[in-house]
This record gives sequence, C-alpha cells and structure tokens, in this order.
Amino acid sequence: MTKIKSKGNINASDLRYSELADDIAIGRRTLEEEAEGLKRIADSLDSSFVAALDAMQAAVGRVVVSGIGKSGNIGRKIAATLASTGKPSQYVNAAEASHGDLGMITRDDVLVVLSNSGNTPELAALIDFSCKLNISLIAITGGKNSLLAKAANIALILPQLTEACPLGLAPTTTTTGMLALGDALA
Repeated sequence: MTKIKSKGNINASDLRYSELADDIAIGRRTLEEEAEGLKRIADSLDSSFVAALDAMQAAVGRVVVSGIGKSGNIGRKIAATLASTGKPSQYVNAAEASHGDLGMITRDDVLVVLSNSGNTPELAALIDFSCKLNISLIAITGGKNSLLAKAANIALILPQLTEACPLGLAPTTTTTGMLALGDALA
C-alpha cells in the first residue's frame, strides 16, 4: 500500500519498489480478470440478445431498468445510456417499487431487471407486477435457474464469472459485465 504524506501527495521516493510493483500487479490482475469476463459474455451472446433488442425496440412506452445494490447502480447507468440514444427510459429502484414506485411502470413499458443471483427478495414485487400486467420482462442475471430468470420473458444469462476481488465477494467482474451488456443493448 502506498504511503501518503500529510499534504496528501504521494512521494514516490518514499515508497519501496516492491510496494509499487505489488500495487501495479494488483491493478493489472483486476483489469485482466474483468477483460476476460467481458470476452466470456461476448462469446455467450445468443438469440436471447436479439429478442431483448426486439422487445426494447417494440416497446410503445419506456424501457424501465431496475435492480438493487450494485446491480441497481449499473441499472441506473444503463437507463441513462438508453436515454442518451433516444430511447425513452427510466430507472426504478427495486426496493422502492413495492412502496409506490410500481405506479411509474405501465403496460406499454418493458422491464429490464438486473440481479447477479436473480433471487434478491426485493425483486419479488417487480416480478409479480410484470406477470399480473403482462409487462415484458428482460432479466440480466448470473442465476440461470433463479426466480428472475424463470419469470422473465427473455433471460440474458451471464456466464460464470470470477470476481476480481481477492475474496471473490465484491461485485467487480459481474457489474462490469452487466454494464457492458447494457451498453451493447443500447
């Protein structure tokens, strides 16, 4: 780890070469792991990707993107990217959906819901709502057999990805993959 002087400036002469080399190696390993994940996602694209494009294009209303946690953060960016391309879109936080925000979603919309596991409890209201109103549901998930994937009209299943986090816990490669897949859809 680098040492920081009291003025907030990093002084390279105060750092041991091995600390710098370790930091650079960790940075490279993270980027390489995420790049490999993106390649695996690109290789896994199939007719579901085209079906998702068709459903989004056919939507008379908006593309409503949702998720929770880090997947929600990625969903917010995907909605913004879609809006930048001219496709009416909106982000709805999955946790807020069951507390009144389902009213933002209409039968004319298409839902794009992101969740790595696909079994996040906060998604239940969105899934139920889309089923009851027959709203097209596109899932982006790593959970092939998850509640989200099973309920979706179209499921974009992420391949098994290794998180760049040393403990394999912090969403890194999966969120990068969701973000890139959202860009590809846009």
